[in-house]
Amino acid sequence: MRATRGFTLLEMLITATVLLILAGAVIPMAKNGVRRQKELELRRDLREMRLAIDAYKLAVEQQKIASPPIENNGYPESLEILVEGAPAKGGKTSKTLFLRRIPVDPFTSKAEWGLRSVSDEPGSTSGSSGCVFDVYSLAPGKGLNGIPYREW
Repeated sequence: MRATRGFTLLEMLITATVLLILAGAVIPMAKNGVRRQKELELRRDLREMRLAIDAYKLAVEQQKIASPPIENNGYPESLEILVEGAPAKGGKTSKTLFLRRIPVDPFTSKAEWGLRSVSDEPGSTSGSSGCVFDVYSLAPGKGLNGIPYREW
C-alpha cells in the first residue's frame, strides 16, 4: 500500500486560521508603533523649540543679544527670530542663531505651532501679546497616554 503525501483540507484550514489570528494581532501593534514614533518625534520637536526659547531668554539676560521690546520679558517675538538669528549686542554685525529650522509637526505635516505668550492665562491658546513663551502642537486628538497633543 502506498502512502499519499500532501496536506488535507482540514490541515490547510487550521494553518490559514492560525495565520489570520497572528496577522490580526500584529497589525494593531504595527499601527501603534507608527503612532508611537510620531509621538516621540513630536516630544523631541517641542523640547528642541522650548530649549531654543530658553536659550534666547538666557542670551537676553546675559546681554549677549539685543533685547526685544520690554513687554516681552526677554522672550522672542516669534519662532522665526530663533531661526533667522538675533542681532548681537553692541552693534556687531553677527547674529546668534538658536534653531536651524522650525520643526514640522509630525501629525499635521506643517511647520505651524500654537504659541503662548507670557501674559496669557495658563492653558490659554491665544498667544496674544506678541512674544513666544511656549509652543504646543495644533494636532487634534489624544496621545497614547490619553493627554491631548495640545497639552504636551
